[in-house]
Amino acid sequence: MSEVRLAAESRTEFGKGAARRTRRAGKIPAVLYGHGSDPKHLALPALEFARVVREHGQNAVLTLDVDSKSELALTKTVTTHPIKNYIEHVDLLLVQRGEKVSVEVPIVLTGDPAASTLVTQEVTVITVEVEALHIPDQFELSIEGAEAGTQFTAADIKLPQGATLATDPEALVVAVNPAPTAQQLEGDTGEAPADEAPAEEEA
Repeated sequence: MSEVRLAAESRTEFGKGAARRTRRAGKIPAVLYGHGSDPKHLALPALEFARVVREHGQNAVLTLDVDSKSELALTKTVTTHPIKNYIEHVDLLLVQRGEKVSVEVPIVLTGDPAASTLVTQEVTVITVEVEALHIPDQFELSIEGAEAGTQFTAADIKLPQGATLATDPEALVVAVNPAPTAQQLEGDTGEAPADEAPAEEEA
Protein backbone atom coordinates (compact mmCIF):
# COMPACT_ATOMS: atom_id res chain seq x y z
CA MET A 1 0.00 0.00 0.00
CA SER A 2 1.45 3.35 -1.03
CA GLU A 3 1.27 6.39 1.21
CA VAL A 4 -0.98 9.29 0.25
CA ARG A 5 -0.27 12.95 0.94
CA LEU A 6 -3.02 15.16 2.37
CA ALA A 7 -3.05 18.75 3.57
CA ALA A 8 -4.49 18.97 7.09
CA GLU A 9 -5.32 21.88 9.38
CA SER A 10 -4.99 22.17 13.15
CA ARG A 11 -8.26 22.55 15.07
CA THR A 12 -8.53 24.87 18.04
CA GLU A 13 -12.28 24.43 18.66
CA PHE A 14 -13.67 21.23 20.14
CA GLY A 15 -17.04 19.73 21.00
CA LYS A 16 -20.09 18.75 18.94
CA GLY A 17 -20.79 22.27 17.72
CA ALA A 18 -17.23 22.76 16.52
CA ALA A 19 -17.29 19.33 14.83
CA ARG A 20 -20.48 20.27 12.96
CA ARG A 21 -18.92 23.53 11.79
CA THR A 22 -15.85 21.62 10.60
CA ARG A 23 -18.01 19.23 8.58
CA ARG A 24 -20.08 22.08 7.11
CA ALA A 25 -16.78 23.54 5.87
CA GLY A 26 -16.14 20.35 3.90
CA LYS A 27 -13.66 18.89 6.37
CA ILE A 28 -13.56 15.91 8.74
CA PRO A 29 -12.60 16.23 12.43
CA ALA A 30 -9.64 13.96 13.22
CA VAL A 31 -7.28 13.20 16.10
CA LEU A 32 -3.63 12.20 15.62
CA TYR A 33 -1.98 10.38 18.53
CA GLY A 34 0.87 7.98 19.28
CA HIS A 35 4.53 7.72 20.30
CA GLY A 36 3.78 9.40 23.61
CA SER A 37 2.98 12.75 22.03
CA ASP A 38 -0.01 14.89 22.95
CA PRO A 39 -3.04 14.24 20.71
CA LYS A 40 -3.30 16.68 17.82
CA HIS A 41 -6.77 17.78 16.72
CA LEU A 42 -6.92 18.11 12.94
CA ALA A 43 -9.33 18.80 10.10
CA LEU A 44 -8.95 16.65 6.97
CA PRO A 45 -10.34 17.52 3.52
CA ALA A 46 -13.53 15.43 3.34
CA LEU A 47 -13.65 14.59 -0.37
CA GLU A 48 -9.97 13.76 -0.62
CA PHE A 49 -10.00 11.57 2.50
CA ALA A 50 -13.14 9.72 1.37
CA ARG A 51 -11.40 8.96 -1.91
CA VAL A 52 -8.34 7.63 -0.05
CA VAL A 53 -10.51 5.24 2.01
CA ARG A 54 -12.37 4.14 -1.12
CA GLU A 55 -9.17 3.43 -3.06
CA HIS A 56 -6.85 2.22 -0.27
CA GLY A 57 -9.18 0.89 2.43
CA GLN A 58 -9.35 1.84 6.08
CA ASN A 59 -5.69 0.94 6.70
CA ALA A 60 -4.51 3.82 4.52
CA VAL A 61 -1.20 5.41 5.46
CA LEU A 62 -1.18 9.19 5.09
CA THR A 63 1.55 11.79 4.87
CA LEU A 64 -0.09 14.76 6.56
CA ASP A 65 1.15 18.26 5.80
CA VAL A 66 0.18 20.28 8.87
CA ASP A 67 1.71 23.38 10.47
CA SER A 68 4.67 23.34 8.04
CA LYS A 69 5.54 19.78 9.11
CA SER A 70 4.93 16.34 7.63
CA GLU A 71 3.58 13.53 9.81
CA LEU A 72 3.21 9.86 8.78
CA ALA A 73 -0.07 8.46 10.08
CA LEU A 74 -2.01 5.21 9.89
CA THR A 75 -5.79 5.40 9.63
CA LYS A 76 -7.04 3.49 12.71
CA THR A 77 -10.75 4.26 13.05
CA VAL A 78 -13.20 5.79 10.60
CA THR A 79 -16.56 6.66 12.17
CA THR A 80 -19.39 6.91 9.64
CA HIS A 81 -22.87 8.35 10.21
CA PRO A 82 -25.22 5.33 10.59
CA ILE A 83 -27.93 6.77 8.32
CA LYS A 84 -26.42 9.42 6.06
CA ASN A 85 -23.21 7.44 5.48
CA TYR A 86 -20.78 10.37 5.59
CA ILE A 87 -17.53 10.22 7.59
CA GLU A 88 -18.03 11.86 10.98
CA HIS A 89 -14.62 11.42 12.61
CA VAL A 90 -11.22 9.82 12.06
CA ASP A 91 -8.61 8.51 14.51
CA LEU A 92 -5.04 8.50 13.19
CA LEU A 93 -1.98 6.77 14.66
CA LEU A 94 1.40 8.43 14.34
CA VAL A 95 3.91 5.97 12.81
CA GLN A 96 7.50 5.97 11.66
CA ARG A 97 9.04 4.49 8.55
CA GLY A 98 10.10 0.89 9.15
CA GLU A 99 7.82 0.59 12.18
CA LYS A 100 5.52 -2.43 12.45
CA VAL A 101 1.85 -1.85 13.20
CA SER A 102 -1.03 -4.15 14.12
CA VAL A 103 -3.87 -3.99 11.59
CA GLU A 104 -6.91 -5.97 10.50
CA VAL A 105 -6.80 -7.05 6.85
CA PRO A 106 -9.83 -8.42 4.93
CA ILE A 107 -9.88 -11.99 3.59
CA VAL A 108 -11.21 -12.53 0.07
CA LEU A 109 -12.10 -16.04 -1.13
CA THR A 110 -11.13 -17.06 -4.66
CA GLY A 111 -12.00 -20.08 -6.78
CA ASP A 112 -14.91 -22.51 -6.62
CA PRO A 113 -15.19 -25.48 -4.24
CA ALA A 114 -16.12 -29.01 -5.34
CA ALA A 115 -19.67 -29.65 -6.51
CA SER A 116 -22.44 -30.19 -3.95
CA THR A 117 -20.69 -28.22 -1.21
CA LEU A 118 -21.62 -25.22 0.88
CA VAL A 119 -18.94 -22.71 1.93
CA THR A 120 -19.20 -20.89 5.25
CA GLN A 121 -16.76 -18.04 5.93
CA GLU A 122 -16.43 -17.76 9.71
CA VAL A 123 -13.84 -14.96 9.75
CA THR A 124 -13.67 -12.03 7.32
CA VAL A 125 -10.51 -10.32 8.65
CA ILE A 126 -7.31 -11.39 10.37
CA THR A 127 -4.94 -9.29 12.45
CA VAL A 128 -1.30 -9.08 11.37
CA GLU A 129 1.76 -7.12 12.40
CA VAL A 130 3.38 -5.59 9.34
CA GLU A 131 5.59 -2.68 8.34
CA ALA A 132 3.44 0.45 8.13
CA LEU A 133 4.19 1.18 4.48
CA HIS A 134 3.62 -2.42 3.35
CA ILE A 135 0.10 -3.15 4.63
CA PRO A 136 -1.73 -5.45 2.18
CA ASP A 137 -5.10 -4.26 0.90
CA GLN A 138 -6.43 -7.82 1.36
CA PHE A 139 -5.45 -11.48 1.66
CA GLU A 140 -6.66 -13.99 -0.91
CA LEU A 141 -7.56 -17.53 0.16
CA SER A 142 -8.15 -20.06 -2.62
CA ILE A 143 -10.93 -22.61 -2.06
CA GLU A 144 -10.64 -23.98 -5.60
CA GLY A 145 -11.76 -27.62 -5.69
CA ALA A 146 -12.11 -27.89 -1.91
CA GLU A 147 -14.08 -31.00 -0.94
CA ALA A 148 -16.73 -31.26 1.75
CA GLY A 149 -15.10 -31.50 5.17
CA THR A 150 -12.22 -29.19 4.25
CA GLN A 151 -11.38 -26.46 6.75
CA PHE A 152 -9.09 -23.48 6.37
CA THR A 153 -7.58 -21.77 9.41
CA ALA A 154 -5.78 -18.45 9.80
CA ALA A 155 -2.48 -20.33 9.47
CA ASP A 156 -3.44 -21.32 5.90
CA ILE A 157 -3.37 -17.70 4.71
CA LYS A 158 -0.14 -16.79 2.98
CA LEU A 159 1.41 -13.66 4.49
CA PRO A 160 3.86 -11.32 2.75
CA GLN A 161 7.49 -11.39 3.82
CA GLY A 162 8.02 -9.59 7.10
CA ALA A 163 4.39 -9.90 8.25
CA THR A 164 3.48 -11.80 11.42
CA LEU A 165 0.11 -13.37 12.18
CA ALA A 166 -1.45 -11.98 15.38
CA THR A 167 -4.76 -13.84 15.07
CA ASP A 168 -4.86 -17.34 16.62
CA PRO A 169 -3.36 -19.58 13.89
CA GLU A 170 -6.00 -22.23 14.63
CA ALA A 171 -8.92 -19.81 14.21
CA LEU A 172 -11.38 -21.29 11.69
CA VAL A 173 -11.68 -19.05 8.63
CA VAL A 174 -13.63 -21.20 6.16
CA ALA A 175 -15.52 -24.47 6.43
CA VAL A 176 -16.59 -26.46 3.37
CA ASN A 177 -19.64 -28.59 4.16
CA PRO A 178 -21.89 -30.91 2.14
CA ALA A 179 -24.70 -28.94 0.52
CA PRO A 180 -28.13 -29.91 1.89
CA THR A 181 -30.24 -32.11 -0.37
CA ALA A 182 -33.63 -31.07 -1.69
CA GLN A 183 -35.22 -33.57 0.69
CA GLN A 184 -33.39 -32.02 3.66
CA LEU A 185 -34.48 -28.53 2.59
CA GLU A 186 -38.08 -29.67 2.33
CA GLY A 187 -37.81 -31.21 5.77
CA ASP A 188 -36.45 -27.97 7.18
CA THR A 189 -39.23 -25.85 5.71
CA GLY A 190 -42.12 -28.29 5.81
CA GLU A 191 -44.90 -27.73 8.30
CA ALA A 192 -45.27 -30.05 11.21
CA PRO A 193 -48.37 -32.26 11.02
CA ALA A 194 -51.38 -30.76 12.74
CA ASP A 195 -52.44 -32.37 16.01
CA GLU A 196 -55.43 -34.63 15.74
CA ALA A 197 -58.68 -33.04 16.82
CA PRO A 198 -59.82 -34.23 20.26
CA ALA A 199 -62.48 -36.90 20.24
CA GLU A 200 -65.98 -35.69 21.04
CA GLU A 201 -67.23 -36.65 24.48
CA GLU A 202 -70.09 -39.09 24.54
CA ALA A 203 -73.42 -37.74 25.61
